[in-house]
Amino acid sequence: MKSVTIEGQLRSDFGKKASRHYRSEGKVPCVIYGGAENVHFTTTPKELKSIVYTPEFKKAIINVGGKTYECILKDLQFGKLSDEVTHVDFLQLVAGKRLNASVPLKFNGQSVGVKSGGRFVVKMSTVNIRTTPENLKASLDVDITYLEIGKNLRVEDIKLDNIEIMHNKRIPIAAVVTTRALKQAENENAKEGKK
Repeated sequence: MKSVTIEGQLRSDFGKKASRHYRSEGKVPCVIYGGAENVHFTTTPKELKSIVYTPEFKKAIINVGGKTYECILKDLQFGKLSDEVTHVDFLQLVAGKRLNASVPLKFNGQSVGVKSGGRFVVKMSTVNIRTTPENLKASLDVDITYLEIGKNLRVEDIKLDNIEIMHNKRIPIAAVVTTRALKQAENENAKEGKK
């Protein structure tokens, strides 16, 4: 799993007024929770860029106040009028302590349905999971090789050890659908068969 290093400075004053002051100085207020105590700090938008503006799920190694914290990104707030980050919440990874995270799905293989002329459709690109830091993955691999036209892959089809998926097991995550060209070809064949 990839990781990003973030340098931060501890902050001692909190609240909306303090946060506005930090933002006016070009800093982003952040908090780390989930460990022994909450850690409030600031960092720059540049430090956050590689963990905020990416579809990848990464760990954050945060250096603040002479200590290092291993975390995941938990929540982001953006400005109402701009796309600038105004606040970030990180969750500290504590060995053996279960956590919830949103992880991307990675679809592998070429489905038999697509080879037959169908179109692959992603219905869910991320899933919410519950696990421990030791079992945390950057993405969950899903094999689509045997997915046929008109069939769905569901949450229950994702097989994992030590990771619980927090969605209804019957929810579809992907499907192969019939394309318009394939429908037309089937209709043409049906007409030919009736003659």
